[in-house]
Amino acid sequence: MSSAETPTSAPTPSASPSPSGPRLVRRLPLAGVLRLHKPSDIWFKPATSVVVSAAVPNLTLLALGRLDLAMYTMAGSLCALYAHNLPYAARARALAWVVLGMLASLAAALLTASLTSSAAVLVAVGAVLAAAQKTLCDATRIGPPGHLILTFISSASLFAPQTLGQIPGHLALTAGAGAVAWLVGMAPALMRPHGPERRATARALNAAAAYVSAEDGARERARAGAAAAVHAAWQSLLATGGRGAARRGLERLVVRAEVALAAPADTDPALLRAWAAGLSGTGPVPIPARHDGISDPGDIDDEVLGIEAELAFGKPSLRRRLAPGSPLLPVALRTAVGCALAGYGSLALGVGRPYWALVTAASLYQANVTLTWNRTVQRVAGNLAGVLVFAAVVPLAHVGQIFVVLLCLLFSFGAEAFISRNYWLGSVCVTPMALLITEFARTQEAGELITDRVVDTLVGALLGIVAAVIVTNRRAADHIELALEATERAREDAERTLAAPRPEPGGLETTHRRLAAALVELRAADDTAAGEWWQRALPEERVVAAEQAGHRTLAATVRRRTRRTVQETDEHRGGTDARENARA
Repeated sequence: MSSAETPTSAPTPSASPSPSGPRLVRRLPLAGVLRLHKPSDIWFKPATSVVVSAAVPNLTLLALGRLDLAMYTMAGSLCALYAHNLPYAARARALAWVVLGMLASLAAALLTASLTSSAAVLVAVGAVLAAAQKTLCDATRIGPPGHLILTFISSASLFAPQTLGQIPGHLALTAGAGAVAWLVGMAPALMRPHGPERRATARALNAAAAYVSAEDGARERARAGAAAAVHAAWQSLLATGGRGAARRGLERLVVRAEVALAAPADTDPALLRAWAAGLSGTGPVPIPARHDGISDPGDIDDEVLGIEAELAFGKPSLRRRLAPGSPLLPVALRTAVGCALAGYGSLALGVGRPYWALVTAASLYQANVTLTWNRTVQRVAGNLAGVLVFAAVVPLAHVGQIFVVLLCLLFSFGAEAFISRNYWLGSVCVTPMALLITEFARTQEAGELITDRVVDTLVGALLGIVAAVIVTNRRAADHIELALEATERAREDAERTLAAPRPEPGGLETTHRRLAAALVELRAADDTAAGEWWQRALPEERVVAAEQAGHRTLAATVRRRTRRTVQETDEHRGGTDARENARA
């Protein structure tokens, strides 16, 4: 979109057909499911954090001769995997909630295990816990690794021998290891206190550069990705707490990314990438030259005021995200049904560790059936390769417990190093690590472990995907309708504000941010529904029209803000010149 496009109204979207019958079943893909991608830019942070967090308690237990308790310390140590994308003020709160969630999940599992030995009851409780963990993690948007770690620990604990008197001590071990994980997760703040928000800003600049330089066929998708990255950057900046000089500098750069989205023809993508590269390390925040009508930090005060107002009054509460009609609830039901089917299927086959099948099913469920199928293929491929790796290293593990500990640390690092490239590659390390954890209590027969893991993987994957197909999610299409309505309201508000001769302070920016957030939600809702089965026809034409109109309005608000800033700057300079002439 060029800077010459300054519409003040959008065309009325054409209605798409809405047949009453279900849409045709889409073919599940195989091509590209196992393709490797570029690794995450922060893969080393969770990788090193979990190694340090696990090494401290595990080596301590090894020295005390109580490595049989390591499963409970691992529950706390694995909390170090979370919240690495959050600024440190928000990370402190998020990690604390993760540790508390781990303690609550473990307490429920241990209490159940101490009260009953019925495998049928244990599987049912495990399925309910998995569904609750999945729903809460999705609702809070805690990010990777989501509910899977919680489900892995609670499911394994359900089938561990337990008495009521042991529960407080085991929970204390988890709490202690969780405290270590919290400290490890917060430690980088001492060296690079603004690292997370610098990375979020760099992602926004790089995404904007990708949009500016994208070919015509890929431009729409690039624009949606850039808008989401800019929105995430603002969320990150506003979660930092205070507004010091570093945050002001980052705010200027995010505004530049927004200007690039509004006027790609007038933007140099190399300059955006240069600013993004300058945010690596601990050097000073790059200072853009005075152009685009935004000349100093004060010029974006209204922008930030608008975003803060939107966050304060427009962010849906957790209760609202979990209310009846929420798109999270069908996925929660899928998780409960799939985990129960997997656990009971494993029991029917006489496998001694049904929680592996339960965890396999729990790991599959993504936003829609297509993504769930992709994860199923990745999980099976990774687990089967992982048991071969375990078979290769288990002789070394049986030499002594120190090798069990060291191998677990090695595989935990490898899992985080590889999982962002593709889930199956990370599973190649996760699988032997999970098998080695069973060796903490006592040495076990390797052939039996491998057989159980292969059978449970296949059972969990098969019954898990069956549940995903059976439990339909017709609310996905309804969510598109709601997102379309929200986008249209936000666009109309922005148009009214644009029409005002002098919008009230923060008004233009508030409506800009609400429209940007609505467009991000609309794109997410459409992507989710597009991968579901048994849907009525989706309003694709209306979605495209709403996105195009919304992005044109966003561009208009940025240009209006730019023109206003130039005018105010010129008026300020004119007044200064007049005063200087009068003095002369």
